[in-house]
Amino acid sequence: MSDQTQAQSPSYRPLPDRVVVVGAGMAGVQTAVALREQGFPGTVVLIGAEPHQPYDRPPLSKAVLLGKAEGSAFDVDFEALDIDLRLGSEALGVRPGDHELDTAVGPVPYDVLVVATGAEPIRLPGAEGVPGVHLLRTLDDAERLRPVLARQHDIVVVGAGWIGAEFATAAREAGCAVTVVEAADRPLAGALPAEVAAPMAAWYADSGATLRTGARVERIEPGAVVLDDGSRVPADAVVVGIGARPATAWIAGSGIELGAHREILADDHLRTSLPDVYAVGDCASFPSGRYEERLLVHHWDNALQGPRTVALNIVGQTPAAYDPVPYFWSEQFGRFVQYVGHHAPGDTLLWRGDPAGASWSVCWLREDRLVALLAVGRPRDLAQGRRLIEAGAAMDPELLADPSRPLKGATA
Repeated sequence: MSDQTQAQSPSYRPLPDRVVVVGAGMAGVQTAVALREQGFPGTVVLIGAEPHQPYDRPPLSKAVLLGKAEGSAFDVDFEALDIDLRLGSEALGVRPGDHELDTAVGPVPYDVLVVATGAEPIRLPGAEGVPGVHLLRTLDDAERLRPVLARQHDIVVVGAGWIGAEFATAAREAGCAVTVVEAADRPLAGALPAEVAAPMAAWYADSGATLRTGARVERIEPGAVVLDDGSRVPADAVVVGIGARPATAWIAGSGIELGAHREILADDHLRTSLPDVYAVGDCASFPSGRYEERLLVHHWDNALQGPRTVALNIVGQTPAAYDPVPYFWSEQFGRFVQYVGHHAPGDTLLWRGDPAGASWSVCWLREDRLVALLAVGRPRDLAQGRRLIEAGAAMDPELLADPSRPLKGATA
């Protein structure tokens, strides 16, 4: 097709000259790389708020924290890919009328903007600026915590979610005395139903950590955490892990539509409400046809998969709607925990194996379809379950509940 014919075609959309990606975590880096992999010839600018080379976050709560690795920088040659990497440049706002991104070091023009600023930790009210109180989200956070673990301090972890459990695991491995305080009546209350989370509570004691549920923090004093029942928990250091929220405060007033959790409301191709602006990763939700609801997924795999959809859109291809099967994993207390899919309160729950044992799984069925699976030490269940969820396969509940039967052999 000649250039003139292309220009007259109603479906023809010229390639942008300049794509700016804001956020240099997994989602941002993968978007920049995917653009080059898809043959995008124009300028790609990748902007990160931190001064460090872009790095992966999961090792922060494991190898980096324990001093087994100095960092977790991505193995990406930005110079060879002709990606203009700009670090230490915090995003401050978007002016869509001018097609400009405002940053701490000045405005950056864009033809297409990709927002990949991720999520930020929720802070414990009243604890900000208190000596000895830590978060674990960035490389700097992990480096500040390394000497705390090395000195084998008494540590209080606030929050028994995924990050709290992973940090408690690392702290016990380092020889620290660990108490985890959780406001809910069980660990992982926001992620799993009570009957599934219940056996996980025993893991804390097995590892030598103390878990206190139904325990709200009243205040933090030098050397102690004071709970709302008046009790005091000794604490040389406090690590707060009570969740994360999309890092979107900086786009206020831009016209980018946000949801109830302050996440960017992307469509099924990860486009935002503004023309020429996409959003990907932890900062954005998307409508899932598979689950018939909007999903906000704060996990590594989502930040890995979404960038390909964004890149295909930018280079002018029309990819399939973005509708992944969510997946994540967690290493805690000597166990490898994996979860795939998405479950709702009304879904039918089936056990595979004894939750008091070393390995077991939980399946969720919607009518007869497998929609989610949690696997503890059963990676084969996870791998087969993921394929069955993707295929929308009908399952036989009786066969599914037999842990000796491979999942793929439990279809209806």
